Amino acid sequence: MQSKEHNKTTQLEIMLLLEAIFQQYGYDFRHYASASLARRIDNQLRRQKIKHVSELIPIILYNKDAFELFLQEMSITVTDMFRNPLFFKELRETVIPKLKTWPFVKIWCAGCATGEEVYSLAVLLQEENFYDRCQIYATDYNKRSLAIAKDGIYAMSKIKNYTTNYNNSGAKGSFADYYHAKYDGAKMNESLKRNIVFSHHNLVSDSAFGEMNLILCRNVLIYFNQKLQNRVLNLFEESLCPGGFLCLGAKESLNFTSVTNKFETVASKKNIFRKKYHLHEKTLG
Repeated sequence: MQSKEHNKTTQLEIMLLLEAIFQQYGYDFRHYASASLARRIDNQLRRQKIKHVSELIPIILYNKDAFELFLQEMSITVTDMFRNPLFFKELRETVIPKLKTWPFVKIWCAGCATGEEVYSLAVLLQEENFYDRCQIYATDYNKRSLAIAKDGIYAMSKIKNYTTNYNNSGAKGSFADYYHAKYDGAKMNESLKRNIVFSHHNLVSDSAFGEMNLILCRNVLIYFNQKLQNRVLNLFEESLCPGGFLCLGAKESLNFTSVTNKFETVASKKNIFRKKYHLHEKTLG
């Protein structure tokens, strides 16, 4: 069992590592959840075959490739097509009809990782005959993940699961119509990309991303501490037009955050919220 002194020293080393990364590269991981940080840094220690976090500092500062590996480790890339299909069913049945009251809709998929959620959304919008009135902005700080998202090529081994998710999301067609298979990969149809803009954006440090009607950021906030969660949620609130929708992950909530009073709940079990209108503004739908 590790001593309190050892744990305290390790925490100090982690703090110095994160400060060094921020000063050298401008990436700020200082407010990530401590448990998540510890796991990811431990993975780096094993990869580099070193014992102490302090040994990792010069490696990352003087070796850009080592920093890129660290960046990949810190990036959240766990995702699926139509992940949590009942969420997409709720989006289809409850949110899309409200969005259709606007002449044109801007959507932000924040922390889009390798793009599966973005293409899922594009499929849903197309099936609802609404895609041509929408613009999707798909952002992530991980440039390698963004490159995968832009290519839209996924392993055929995952397609069976993606198809099941799609079918459970209130599907109106066949998932096979949205991709073509080649070798061991499935490439999403180019037509799905026509209204998607992929862009580098860091939720931790960058500013508001235009005025949106819908923001999806699912299963990202769980990796942040409360201070950073509040920072990002305020960013979303600033980026949403009045009456705009915010969608969070299954284990995320607006309860006890700095924006709690600025949103109303649309679907509590699916974590879909709507930015409140000011008193002098009329609510749509």
